[in-house]
Amino acid sequence: MENLLETLKELLKKDERLIKDGELFKNKIIELALKLDKDLLKLLLSDEKIKEIFFFNIEKMTIFDKDKFIRFISNKHFLPDSYTSFKNKIGLIDGDEYITEKKEVVLAWPYKDCVLEGGMTKEDQKRDEIFYNETLAPDEISRLLDPKVFTNAKRLDRDGEHPIKSLKCSKSGHGNQTFKTDENGDIKDNLIIKGNNLLALHSLKERFAGKIKLIYIDPPYNQPSKTNSFQYNNLFNHSTWLTFMKNRIRISKDLLLDNGTIWINVDDTESHYLKIICDEIFGRENFIINFIWQKKYSPANDAKWFSDNHDHILVFAKSKERFKPNLLKRTEKMNKRYSNPDNDPRGEWKPGGFSVKTYSSDYDYPIKTPSGKVVYPPKGSCWQTSKENYLEKLKDNRIWFGPNNDSKPQIKQFLNEVQQGVVCKSIWTYDEVAHNQISRKEITDLFNEFVFSTPKPEKLLKRIIELSTKKNDIVLDYCLGSGTTCAVAHKMGRQYIGIEQMNYIEDVSVERIKKVISGEQGGISKLVNWKGGGDFIYLELLEWNERFSGEIQKAKTKGELKTLWEKMKYKAFLSYKVDIKKIDENIKEFEELTLEKQKQFMMECLDKNHLYVNYSEIEDEEYKISEEDKELNREFYKK
Repeated sequence: MENLLETLKELLKKDERLIKDGELFKNKIIELALKLDKDLLKLLLSDEKIKEIFFFNIEKMTIFDKDKFIRFISNKHFLPDSYTSFKNKIGLIDGDEYITEKKEVVLAWPYKDCVLEGGMTKEDQKRDEIFYNETLAPDEISRLLDPKVFTNAKRLDRDGEHPIKSLKCSKSGHGNQTFKTDENGDIKDNLIIKGNNLLALHSLKERFAGKIKLIYIDPPYNQPSKTNSFQYNNLFNHSTWLTFMKNRIRISKDLLLDNGTIWINVDDTESHYLKIICDEIFGRENFIINFIWQKKYSPANDAKWFSDNHDHILVFAKSKERFKPNLLKRTEKMNKRYSNPDNDPRGEWKPGGFSVKTYSSDYDYPIKTPSGKVVYPPKGSCWQTSKENYLEKLKDNRIWFGPNNDSKPQIKQFLNEVQQGVVCKSIWTYDEVAHNQISRKEITDLFNEFVFSTPKPEKLLKRIIELSTKKNDIVLDYCLGSGTTCAVAHKMGRQYIGIEQMNYIEDVSVERIKKVISGEQGGISKLVNWKGGGDFIYLELLEWNERFSGEIQKAKTKGELKTLWEKMKYKAFLSYKVDIKKIDENIKEFEELTLEKQKQFMMECLDKNHLYVNYSEIEDEEYKISEEDKELNREFYKK
């Protein structure tokens, strides 16, 4: 084994692409193996011993055993760095399995814009980030998805913020309670929730399963060249992203009404793979459509290959047979095609063709125009109805022969008889639903500065909400970002729920909806005659280990981390893998790790089942939960 390791290392060092900072770079080796890189294969084939182990023959063909090679490279004994050596010594090891085979739940929400960190809101503060995106194996999940405790509740309306002690609402006719409810006991409040979206979704299931009409999400696009969102597992970036989406889409299905739909905004990087995931969860028979949205109005002339000017919006129904999309309102341009040149008392009309190409001899007959001219249908065609029906329409003044009464017949199509709406087409141009520059201007005008990198235009969300919901339906966006979905839903009279984990939820998302309540006139406000009003309730999942996670990420020095570690040993819930005694025995090796490696290790020590406080432990004195919070949670969970 040892000889093989050394032989392979020496061989791989001959390829400069595989060396980083003077050492072999394990991730690059695996990346090229996955791509079946020709130069790597030539190098491996050049050594008979390596060839014998990682290749096999079928007839006259030599086949590369890619899986075996990657397993070997992934082995903890191959290229163990100081961090890996330290973890092995204290027993906190990953084992030899593929991440895709071993892991099941991708937990953390990455930096939505690949710009913001913590409370950062300005793009000029951009720098490389490491977000500790954790993937948990099934045997590591015990209490992770149990309902969580809500805290820091406040109702926000035109009069300001009303904390939990004063947000009681008696408007519902069901007594002095926090949440507005209807006669069925369903919550009718708009909700904005801060916390991990996967865990928040599972908490919402207690009250909102089977009640959401529309879910719209704009998840991270997973473009490796533009983001560090999945840096923690960047070797399997693609599969990690798909697992991340799968976890959330699965619970999304449970939340939808039987006639509800989910709309997912993605780009070419993952759209086709994501469709397969959705096919698996919703069933291929429940795929509705893939809308193409023209997100840019001008070509990218610096593009290496082609200018990427569109996004995909994948639409799936919980039950396609039960979903009926709404029609789009007729535009002024459409109605201008109608006129009334003969002063017909039935109003404006436009002429339509009277012939069809599906030939029937019964419908092929001569017609005499009022001017005396005899006309026939075009060659190979016939009239659209029988002679008997034609004569009835003629008598009813529904046939038009042109201004001189000598043209071929046309049918009069009256505006008041046509469908009062139009079926939506699958391609949406920027002049219909706006583009990214418009959405950036919208957010800049609201805040007088550029506070968010990738907001979506309000007209785009207006189109989606118009097609899939009616007044008072519930709209959910668990990738809330700048809050466009909830802002538009509020203006359009829909109930909404928004979820966001990042701290900018308070500075951007919440502030935006407060401006909506105050009557701001940006975006679609004038289109829907928005004047302001309404309210929403803000809630947070009660943090526990998540607090330590935040402190780890904010730490600037090793000294801060050392102090935090001492606190974690007594206050945090640590993973069952962690042996504090072994860590203390090897503390010198820990201190020699880089700051980022120390952070990574401390994050791995936290038991992710305890990121937030479970409702089942609301009475535990350790958490010091107030009586007001207890009452709020009992009401929410109907306990």
